[in-house]
Amino acid sequence: MVCRERVKIPQEKGPITLQGSGAGKTKITYDLDAEKVGKSTLKSASVSVKSDYFIAKDISFENTSPSPDPGAVGKQAVALEISGDKAAFYRCGFLGYQDTLYDRYGRHYFKDCYIRGTIDFIFGNGQSYYEDCTLESVAKTFGSLAAQKRLSKSEDTGYSFVDCKVKGTGYLYLSRAWGPYSRVVFIRTYFADIIRPEGWYNWGVPGREKTVFYGEYKCFGPGANRKGREVWCYELSDKQVKPFLTVDWIDGKDWLPKGKQ
Repeated sequence: MVCRERVKIPQEKGPITLQGSGAGKTKITYDLDAEKVGKSTLKSASVSVKSDYFIAKDISFENTSPSPDPGAVGKQAVALEISGDKAAFYRCGFLGYQDTLYDRYGRHYFKDCYIRGTIDFIFGNGQSYYEDCTLESVAKTFGSLAAQKRLSKSEDTGYSFVDCKVKGTGYLYLSRAWGPYSRVVFIRTYFADIIRPEGWYNWGVPGREKTVFYGEYKCFGPGANRKGREVWCYELSDKQVKPFLTVDWIDGKDWLPKGKQ
């Protein structure tokens, strides 16, 4: 079943569960980009979720706005924006190009999901845990997997990718420092041969490399060679990685559904 419409779930409507028949069978899709909606990335979203305790299973979210040329302006096109707290996604697809998944605010869990894009295709200031997810770049040239926007040292936000797989095309940064205290880690993740040797980018803002927290832990594959990595990103020690290893990173034991989902 394909549903072509924009879906907005306001804060007061939670908790809500969306149950599909499989990410390849059930899809919510639309085709706006930021240029069409007042240059607003947020308003381009096919699906926008602001309620807490949102759950999605076996469904895809898509923005079919065409893949932009490198450097194009106003072509951000969000498939799903999540700014509610304590949200969980199981076996879901997120399909787009630039700015596919707006992981904006709140604590979120992604399990066995597929996320596709070109540049900054997971972005925002969420505090999120991605487990056993496939992240596929369809970039024609350069791109970036993530762009995390942590704004201060006191914020608990950041993205942890655990036991994931990065594949596809292009020449990618693992993350760009959208915020001055951007925080992203990859743990036991497979990197195909599409990762730039330097790995990470400071957004072109001098000094930002002194405040971000970027790290890799026991990652593998042809793109995981750390020769050439920026000196300001970490090869994480057992102690450094511990806060990011489990769903404790998002206080998940307190709110995630129990049992098999």
